[in-house]
Amino acid sequence: MKILFIGGGNMATAMLGGLLQQGFAGSDLYVVEPSADKRQQLQAEFGVQVLAEDAALPPTEVVVLAVKPQQLPAVAQARAAELAGRLVISIAAGIRMVDLDRWLGHAARLVRVMPNTPALVRAGISGAWLGPHATAADRVSAERILSSTGALVWVEDEAKLDAITAISGSGPAYVFYFMESLTEAASQLGFDAATARQLAYATFDGAIKLALASSDSAATLREKVTSKGGTTEAALRVLGEQGVQAAMVLAAQAAESRAAELADELGRQ
Repeated sequence: MKILFIGGGNMATAMLGGLLQQGFAGSDLYVVEPSADKRQQLQAEFGVQVLAEDAALPPTEVVVLAVKPQQLPAVAQARAAELAGRLVISIAAGIRMVDLDRWLGHAARLVRVMPNTPALVRAGISGAWLGPHATAADRVSAERILSSTGALVWVEDEAKLDAITAISGSGPAYVFYFMESLTEAASQLGFDAATARQLAYATFDGAIKLALASSDSAATLREKVTSKGGTTEAALRVLGEQGVQAAMVLAAQAAESRAAELADELGRQ
C-alpha cells in the first residue's frame, strides 16, 4: 500500500514514524509539503518521498489530508480531480464529511478521523467515521494506518466525532490542567519546582498504569485509596464541595458544542 500525505506537520510526522515502525518502506510513503526546509527534514529523518506544493500527485491508493482545517477547502478543491477514486482520510478537525465530499466533487471514498496529540509519542487515540461510499476494505486500510499512532475507536454516527473531540481530542489539555494544578499544590506545600513536577507527573503516570492494568473501574480504584477518616477522604471532600466532577462534565459539553459550531463555520467556506 502506497500512502500520500498532503501536509507534513506534527500529526503527519507522527503517523509517518508509526508506519515505518510497522514495516512500511519510506519509498512507499509520500509527503506534499510547501516548506523546502521541512521537505528536507522529512526526507532526511524518514527516507520518504517529498513533493513541493504544486507537484503532481503520485498514484497512491490512500491519501491522508493533514493540512490545517482552514486550508482544507482550497486544497481539496484544487486537488479534487487527482483524488477522484481514491481512499481519502481526513484528520482535519471540524471538517464534516458532507463538506469535504462537496469540495472533492463527490468522487473520493472518505474516512474522517479525530486524532489527539499523544499520537506524537505513539500513545494517541483516534475516533473515526467511515463515509457512506467507503468499503470494508477501506476500513481495514484505514485501521492499519491509524493504528500507527495508538488506539482507534469507530463511531457509527459522524456527530459523535464532536463528542470524541470533547473527550480525547481536547482531553490531553484537561489532564495537563490537573497535572499543572497538582504541581502547584506541591509547590505551595514547600517543594522546589523540580521536585513538585516529579511528584505530580509520577503520580499521574503511576495512576494511569495502575488503572490500565486493573479490571476495576476508576471509582473502585479511588475507593481503594480512600480510607474512612483519612487524608484522601479529606481531599476528596473538598473536590466534591467545589464541584470538580460536575465542572468536568460541563467542560466536555462546552467543547462538544464548540466543535459543532466550528464545523458549521468551516462548512460555509
